[in-house]
Amino acid sequence: MVLRSHKCRLCKLVGELGGEAPEGGFKTVLLSVRQGDAASSSSPLALPTQREVSAAGPSSGAQVLPSTGSVTHRRYSAGSQSQGSAEASQDEASPEALLEQALDVKRCELMQFLLRKYRMKELFTRAEMLSYVIREYKGHFHEIFSKVLNCLQVALGIDLRVVDPNQHCYMLETALGLTYDGMQDHHQSMPKTSFLIMVLGLIFSKGNCAPEEELWESLSVMEVYDGREHHLYGEPRKLLTEEWVREGYIEYRQVPHSDPARYEFLWGPRAHAETTKMRVLKHLAKFNQVNPRSFSSLYDEALRDENERAQAGEASQASGDARA
Repeated sequence: MVLRSHKCRLCKLVGELGGEAPEGGFKTVLLSVRQGDAASSSSPLALPTQREVSAAGPSSGAQVLPSTGSVTHRRYSAGSQSQGSAEASQDEASPEALLEQALDVKRCELMQFLLRKYRMKELFTRAEMLSYVIREYKGHFHEIFSKVLNCLQVALGIDLRVVDPNQHCYMLETALGLTYDGMQDHHQSMPKTSFLIMVLGLIFSKGNCAPEEELWESLSVMEVYDGREHHLYGEPRKLLTEEWVREGYIEYRQVPHSDPARYEFLWGPRAHAETTKMRVLKHLAKFNQVNPRSFSSLYDEALRDENERAQAGEASQASGDARA
């Protein structure tokens, strides 16, 4: 039940940033950045000006999007349509549609900009985003930034940290206190933190011990399949049974006395040390756009876990004070 909604939410987020089609929009941005061919800030996309958008009428023929570059136009001007029909579609577009197309491109450009900052572990400011990306669409900054930030948090597991509120200075970091993002280099891989959180959430939701076959069945709802390369996460079996086991986030073990052998997944020691059930549950609830209390039994267990951690921390501090 949880991941069925996750898939819908992820598709919605992808759609908000330019369409679900593999050849366009947000998915193109993710793929292009993963492959190291994201457009540089020195080669801006040829967007229409606010004046051009406002002046565009039913037959203005305004050219909203470039014919080349890493970000392509929305689905209705791609696919099986001929070039002539695509131009006709643009000719008939309303000023609101033209503006929305332009904002789509700005969201994708901002996603590229922020992913570069994340990879390089660089600080950035609101002024930089306005100057290098948003430009004359400053009046739409909050709308653009909030959608991109939401997608970074939910789809990729990246959080925004405010470094200096007075200077509007920020930094991007992995979500939920995790120190892992799965990026093996700075140019050709994507953050895998959100996928790790999803797997930790699945294990938690299945009584803290997820049978392997049930885990793969749940992940298939997200179009993640055993033995099939995923466009963001790579080879999932290698992640789950090798890399995350090696990193200490997942325990992958044979079910005792099973014949033929069956396997199950549990949280590893690093997962327990770096995050909590409550943080994971809240992330999953945000993915679903629901209150975490709607998962009542999981919320109760997560709350007990929080209380136990707090009591253990107090006991440890009291022991330390006594020794001192």
